[in-house]
Amino acid sequence: MKAFTLGLAIALTAVGTLRAAELESGLQPGDLVGAFNVEKCGGAVNDGREVGANFCYRCMLGNKPVVMVFSRTSDEKLANLAKELDKHLAKNSDQKLSSFINLIGDNEDELKANAKSFASKNKLENVALVVPNDHQNGPEEFQINPDADVTVTIYRGGKVEASHALKKGELTDKQVKAIIADTAKILN
Repeated sequence: MKAFTLGLAIALTAVGTLRAAELESGLQPGDLVGAFNVEKCGGAVNDGREVGANFCYRCMLGNKPVVMVFSRTSDEKLANLAKELDKHLAKNSDQKLSSFINLIGDNEDELKANAKSFASKNKLENVALVVPNDHQNGPEEFQINPDADVTVTIYRGGKVEASHALKKGELTDKQVKAIIADTAKILN
């Protein structure tokens, strides 16, 4: 009996530790997505906005289904996500599925240059690359965790339906598939 009790205590502690290790970043399911301004740096060639335009993407997209990404890096892992999103948006254009990737960090000029290069290099037709005016960590009310390298918010009608928070190196092919799968929550 003592062995069972000890084993149960260890198991419960392990589960609690695993849950504590899960990273939370950004808006969570049920939250409302507020307005914030960005500068468009590339991609989404048919959205009616020129590169260099400063506006509210959230406002422009209104009640459409949206995959919004905040990323601190513009590496090959993000490129994989961006390309998969680009294809998924094309397949779901009848439902007006949209996406924009916000590059965040300290150096605004460097972020804009990286975003322009990233969009061009990856030939993004449907996904926009932007730098938010609150470029260090995104809009304060979005509560982007400084430990999160990538934060994904999936919403429709301004209401969050799914959220993903990933530390550096965690944006694997499996995670990309999970993000794409979660778009089912915002599509008809």
